[in-house]
Amino acid sequence: MCLLMTSVLASAQVDYAAIEARGAFVVNQGKPGVSADFLNVQVMGHIGPSLRFRFRHRLTKPIYDAKNPLNGTDIISLTWDISPKWSISGGKLPIFIGGYEWDDAPIDVYYYSGFCNGIQQVYGLGGSVFFRPKEGQELELQVTHSPLHGGNLTRFNVGLCWSGSFFPWWETKWSVNWIDDYYHHMMGYLALGNRFQMGSVVALELDLMYRRCLTQKKAQFDGTVIAKMDFRINDKWNLFIKGSYDENDQNVDDEGNPFDMTLPPGAYYWVAGGGMEFFPLGNSDLRIHAVAWTESASKKVSASVGLTYYFDFVKIINKYHKRKAS
Repeated sequence: MCLLMTSVLASAQVDYAAIEARGAFVVNQGKPGVSADFLNVQVMGHIGPSLRFRFRHRLTKPIYDAKNPLNGTDIISLTWDISPKWSISGGKLPIFIGGYEWDDAPIDVYYYSGFCNGIQQVYGLGGSVFFRPKEGQELELQVTHSPLHGGNLTRFNVGLCWSGSFFPWWETKWSVNWIDDYYHHMMGYLALGNRFQMGSVVALELDLMYRRCLTQKKAQFDGTVIAKMDFRINDKWNLFIKGSYDENDQNVDDEGNPFDMTLPPGAYYWVAGGGMEFFPLGNSDLRIHAVAWTESASKKVSASVGLTYYFDFVKIINKYHKRKAS
């Protein structure tokens, strides 16, 4: 066993090993303060030519939670690339629900839609099978713990997801999900994430979602629209505006329990804002942001001014060796 572990470790190649952190001065609904939202450790790499591993742990979260296995660990996964077209992945994975806001790493998002704020669990234990019919197109079948389990770990999610593009200027993240929630409602999600690249400067992300319980006899509207427009002026400056609208009509069962747990029945919720990002190094290793937004619940303006950095040890070591060799 020791010889086997030694041979595996000897063949491992670490591609990315970093400390990721974001801190900011924030004004949250009129209350000023200092926020240290994220302090992550992330490692990605290969074990041989066909096995990939990934680990991301948040040092700002408790390690244990009875309602969330591996609470502080967002991702710990092993992926086997069987062939150029097929892969299998298992572990604790990001639960795939089509949309760009949902798919972004939390450290890169300053404020969320009502739907994303209402999801109880973004990462779940499970597995995925990937099929790539051609370059740039990927189909994923995923089974994980339900993101609406409410602490009941016998609830599950099945998702069929497609990432790809129709044209060079139109990328997509589309999915259908069957999600068993805390009340044993089998929820159906249809999510269509779209990204339109308009020239070299302007990009529009548009996420559309519809939700319905599959046993619901009469469905009223329950959905989300999220739009974000980026103006990437150059490699150092990005300006953006972003807004979202969520609505859930009176979608309840005979006992008054909500069919959709992400937003209370009869509620609507909107968020609107924008800001700027400055990348002093011309890449994503270091980012300074200034962002402001408001939302329908409080009508107050929130703001965040802060710094995000990715301290990639692999990149630093490689640069050191190149300088030493020259």
